[in-house]
Amino acid sequence: MLGKKRDEEINAFLGKGAEFSGKLFFNGSVRIDGDFHGEILGGGTLVVGEGARVRANINIDSVLISGGVHGHVDVKERLEIFSTGKLVGNVKTPIFVIKEGGIFEGTSRMGSSESETGSADIAAVGGVR
Repeated sequence: MLGKKRDEEINAFLGKGAEFSGKLFFNGSVRIDGDFHGEILGGGTLVVGEGARVRANINIDSVLISGGVHGHVDVKERLEIFSTGKLVGNVKTPIFVIKEGGIFEGTSRMGSSESETGSADIAAVGGVR
């Protein structure tokens, strides 16, 4: 899922079976495969692995979802839901990609922090509910 650039290497990891409640602040990339409840803030990329359960308000640069996310999600660059991913909640992002089989239930607002009225891209490939 992530490229080999140094700034895209995983800086922190919450493994399958692990549970965490609270605020997570970070820069870089973080992967969650366990259960997280709270708030996620920072700069970089959040990777929600298959089987992960995240109930949080999220404000980050990019989010890649293969597991379950429930909450308000404010993304500065790109939000992508993969075929095994599910997002329930309100979303604000300039680029919103939903792969075939991915599920989104909620409201979305397409805009960037630079211009709320600027154009935005959305891509959905079949199976979107």
